[in-house]
Amino acid sequence: MRLASLLFCASLALSAPAALAQTTPAPATSAAAPAWTASLATALQQAKATNKPVLAVFSGSDWCKPCIMLKQEVFDKPEFAQFAKDRLVLARFDFPRSKKNKLSPEAVKQNEEAAAKLNKEGSFPLVVLLSPEGKVLAKTGYRPGGVAAYDAYLESLLAKK
Repeated sequence: MRLASLLFCASLALSAPAALAQTTPAPATSAAAPAWTASLATALQQAKATNKPVLAVFSGSDWCKPCIMLKQEVFDKPEFAQFAKDRLVLARFDFPRSKKNKLSPEAVKQNEEAAAKLNKEGSFPLVVLLSPEGKVLAKTGYRPGGVAAYDAYLESLLAKK
């Protein structure tokens, strides 16, 4: 009797994921994930072509707690994608420390070149707003309050340009 019960439970457990996959709808997204470039030169070219400012983000994705929080609470949200879509050119420069997250030599070089121009202090996270011509409009970092508060803050910084 125990063996039959065990086999029955095991068969239910094995069939449950397939049944759930058939009945669970895919989550709807309100905006596609924004495209982030890893090249400051490319970001500035796009900014000039579209007359949009650049949002350059310097992060330590696997060691900097505020960097991780900023990404999770703001940049990974569909509301940010919607906000940034017609307003910003996005560039991310990451400085991971873990061997498993090691960047290619080319990516390290690009990130270090961007940091030499915009993040000489080595601040993390650092968010830099640049004009399409490359002029620094504002520097900021992590701010609590989530995506709506951050988008409003960025909007206020852009209004000052």
